[in-house]
Amino acid sequence: MDAVLKIPCTYMRGGTSKGLVVREEDLPDSKSERDQILLRIFGSPDKRQTDGIGGGTSLTSKLCIVGNPTHNDAHINYTFGQVSIDKPEIDYKPTCGNMSTCVGLYAAEEGYVKLVDPITTVKIYNTNTKKMIEVDIPVENGKVKYDGDFSIDGVPGTASKMVVNFVNSGGAITGNLLPTGNVKDVVTINDGREFVVSVIDCANLVVFVDAEQFGLSGAEVGDEFHQNDIATTIEAIRVEVGFKLGLFPDKSKVSPTSHAIPKIALVAKPQSYTNKTGEHIKASEIDLVGRYISMGILHEAFAVSGGCALAAASQIPGSIVNQILNGVIKDSINIGHPSGIINVESTVVGEEPNYLVERAAIGRTARRIMDGYAYVHNLKHTTAKMETHT
Repeated sequence: MDAVLKIPCTYMRGGTSKGLVVREEDLPDSKSERDQILLRIFGSPDKRQTDGIGGGTSLTSKLCIVGNPTHNDAHINYTFGQVSIDKPEIDYKPTCGNMSTCVGLYAAEEGYVKLVDPITTVKIYNTNTKKMIEVDIPVENGKVKYDGDFSIDGVPGTASKMVVNFVNSGGAITGNLLPTGNVKDVVTINDGREFVVSVIDCANLVVFVDAEQFGLSGAEVGDEFHQNDIATTIEAIRVEVGFKLGLFPDKSKVSPTSHAIPKIALVAKPQSYTNKTGEHIKASEIDLVGRYISMGILHEAFAVSGGCALAAASQIPGSIVNQILNGVIKDSINIGHPSGIINVESTVVGEEPNYLVERAAIGRTARRIMDGYAYVHNLKHTTAKMETHT
């Protein structure tokens, strides 16, 4: 009987995402062998991920590899991976703010940091962006406080509030908050159509476009984004920006599932709408509406890292987002998304083009769902020295 690899791991929810947390020491040193194992655990490639833990969506196909810190100020290292659903690939270029919450909680639970009442700040070194992320974990009587009255749209129930702060997060992917050097750019796609965009690199690299350019209100919550050629056009803009930034050499080989960045989001003026759960979102409750596209699909909510980029963009005069807000600059903004509302805080200082993001923070909840072992077999080749059973 063939040997089966037995790999310790933890399944967690962070914000509106779910995924696997696995220690670096429990994986082989070889990247190709490591990814082969992880893809088998997730059940990729398969659009349903039936033979693994992935849920068939980008929000439930996320990976956190953690380990001892390599940065002097950090308590734990965190490498994020966006596991492709239909291709045998894991993209390590982006990061994920929702899953950062998982890593903060995991570090607190696993003894990477000493717990101190009432708040323990876990300092995370994100290897994807080479930046620090801080997660504030509520603590009571020396133990993690799980219960609370804080809620986030897209997740049922309440829990204690964990604040995720992306420290000095400008230029996380490209090294520049304004990676094109401009507050706004005109992108021309293959059929000659032109679109005005703002490209912002804060916690993640995001292309912002006014929904009106696609004939949309921006308040849509479902299939409207995949009617006519809208999805194709959105992807064409995303690919054109990524190509110009040198993120990939061949546009013809890029797909939403193979290359997760840049991300792209549509924004529009505040307006009332009914979200995916039937709740009425009032225009008076939000500063703008945002629709975030992840791996070619409309995000069920709005990504945390994307929210940080949007909040930073809102404070840059002349950006697409700032224009949607009529030039008003606020310390925090409420973004209306398909599942409800997300609030993001930010502080941007300086002048064009030398802006600095001093703060980009958001409240999240997280929990450990289960832990144990993942069993992996039918590998083509591996020299991994891990516990096996037959």
